[in-house]
Amino acid sequence: MALKIKKGDTVKIIAGDDKGKTGEVLAVIPSKKQVIVKDCKVAKKTVKPSEENKDGGFVNKEMPIDISNVAKVEGE
Repeated sequence: MALKIKKGDTVKIIAGDDKGKTGEVLAVIPSKKQVIVKDCKVAKKTVKPSEENKDGGFVNKEMPIDISNVAKVEGE
């Protein structure tokens, strides 16, 4: 089954905590039937110090949303 939502599409969240928000699709995970939407379902993740991030600390990260909970916005 091919997914109708692709990276770069604008979608609206139709279920869950972020219901009503719209955003751009950053990534599609076809094997799990999930999408990652910019600025939706944001979680605070702990990161260890590394070459890029010397101090470590907390990072806000978008988490996957089931594809059945989003609807493609037409005409944008």
